[in-house]
Amino acid sequence: MSGADRRSEVDAGAVALSGQLGKTIQRLRKAYNLSLSELAEQSGVAKSIISQIERNETNPTLATIWRLSQALDVSIERVLASADDEPFIEKTTRVDTPVIFSEDGKCRLAVVGWLKTVEWLQWYDFQAEPDGVLESEAHQRGSVECLSVLEGEVEVKVADAIERAGPGETLRYRCDRPHAIRVVGGKPAHATMVCFMKAALME
Repeated sequence: MSGADRRSEVDAGAVALSGQLGKTIQRLRKAYNLSLSELAEQSGVAKSIISQIERNETNPTLATIWRLSQALDVSIERVLASADDEPFIEKTTRVDTPVIFSEDGKCRLAVVGWLKTVEWLQWYDFQAEPDGVLESEAHQRGSVECLSVLEGEVEVKVADAIERAGPGETLRYRCDRPHAIRVVGGKPAHATMVCFMKAALME
C-alpha cells in the first residue's frame, strides 16, 4: 500500500474524528465544572491543546485522549462516542467499500475499518490470488500488524525475518519497516488484517 493511499485514509479519518470529539470533550469538561486550566492540570495535557481539541483544530493521539478520559473519569469509548450518545447502526455497502490493489494486481485490500479510528486502528479484508505479493512501506514507528489467515497460506517478510501461516493462524509483526505479504502454496488466500498504529500502543 502506498504512502499516499494511507495518508488519504488518515486525512479522512481525522475529519470524521474531529467532527465530534471536540464537542464531547467540552461537554464532559463542563459537566464536571472544570476550567481548561483545571483539566490541563489533572490530565497533563497542555491547556492550549485541549482548547484546540474542543475547537476541532487538531486531531489528538490516542494517548492524549486516554489522558483526558482518565481526568474526566470516563472510558475512552465514552469520549469517542457521539455527542448525543444515541445508539446507531452504520452500514457500508460493497460498492461503497474502498478497495486497494497491490502492484501486481493479485492482492485486494478492502478497507472495512471505521474511519473514526483510522489514526490508530486500521482494518482490512485481504484476498489474493496464488503468488500474489503485497509490498508495503514502513508505517509509523511502533506500529504492529496482525494478519489472521482464513483460507490459503501466506508468508510474511519483515527485514530478514520470514514466517508462514495457514488457516486459523495469526501472524503479528512490526510494520514500522518495509514488509511484504506473499501468497504461497499455489492456492488463493483470504485473511483479515488489523494494523495498530503507534498511538494505539502508546509507546
